[in-house]
Amino acid sequence: MGQPIPPSRSNLRASHRLAVLLDDLVRIPGTKQGVGLDALLGLVPGFGDLIGSGISGAIMFDAVRARVPVPVLAQMAWNLLLDAALGLVPLVGDVVDVAHRANVRNYRLLEKAVAANPNPSPPTVGYVVAALALTVLPLLATVAMGVLTLVLLFRWVTG
Repeated sequence: MGQPIPPSRSNLRASHRLAVLLDDLVRIPGTKQGVGLDALLGLVPGFGDLIGSGISGAIMFDAVRARVPVPVLAQMAWNLLLDAALGLVPLVGDVVDVAHRANVRNYRLLEKAVAANPNPSPPTVGYVVAALALTVLPLLATVAMGVLTLVLLFRWVTG
């Protein structure tokens, strides 16, 4: 069966479309700023950020599949964690999240890393462990933040 073929630039099309869908779907008139589905999902406390982060994880999956270097994966993970943390602040966090554009940032990091090393060597055990940690931990942190948001919202509503 052999080693899986790493994605080329053309195979990153799905990640590009996902980044556009989440962060840049519609341009704000008179600006170069885009707004995407991530901002709209973020308006739904707790659940919206969970769903947005879950979808954002697909770009991270492509990065691991492309064997993007661990420092780049760490930067991508940081972008997702910051995106989730911003989502905790109602309305203001959503506005700042539009400017942060974690998915577009992560796609650009992915594209740059693939262009710099289109034929990476097979992954080592250390790479697999680091990649797994950097992909799963931000998603788990986002789930924890989403649950915390829902608990706090429930307590506030029920008084």
